[in-house]
Amino acid sequence: MSKQRPHYLVDGYNLIHVWQEINVDDLATAREFLIRSLQEYGAYEKFEITLVFDAARSEDDERTEVYSEIFRVVYSAFNETADNVIERLSFDLVRKKREVHVVSSDATIETVILGAGAYRHPSREFYRAVKRVKQHLRKEYLGNVTLPVKRNEVGDRIGADVYAKLEQLRRQK
Repeated sequence: MSKQRPHYLVDGYNLIHVWQEINVDDLATAREFLIRSLQEYGAYEKFEITLVFDAARSEDDERTEVYSEIFRVVYSAFNETADNVIERLSFDLVRKKREVHVVSSDATIETVILGAGAYRHPSREFYRAVKRVKQHLRKEYLGNVTLPVKRNEVGDRIGADVYAKLEQLRRQK
């Protein structure tokens, strides 16, 4: 049997508030940016990620959006915080013998999840890890992008006879 991927439970709004490039004035856009960034990060690092957003003020029930086999987003239910969801999920996953990592800078959740047997990662530290991977990917796949030294002209890509005919046409008035 192959080893299971580590499972990361991420407090979404906690991470958004330490992510320097995210504009917290537009939370919908911030959530989408975070979702895309963590999907990429999880796929590269081979982590399973559950991103949890606090929806305690909404009237809705808890809902889960599954993006892939290894990435999902959970919105907490009415009167339930993201911390409550993370605590519950961490206990469930540890009971199933999963390696669980919780990303949050909330001090109260730290005690609970450590007692459950999960690992804790402060949001700022996790943010830096994601940024390092993004920089590595950009460097590895884009490399050093250099612009051509000279102009890219049609005359450089066609034969001399075609160039002469085009030049003759251009000069006719």
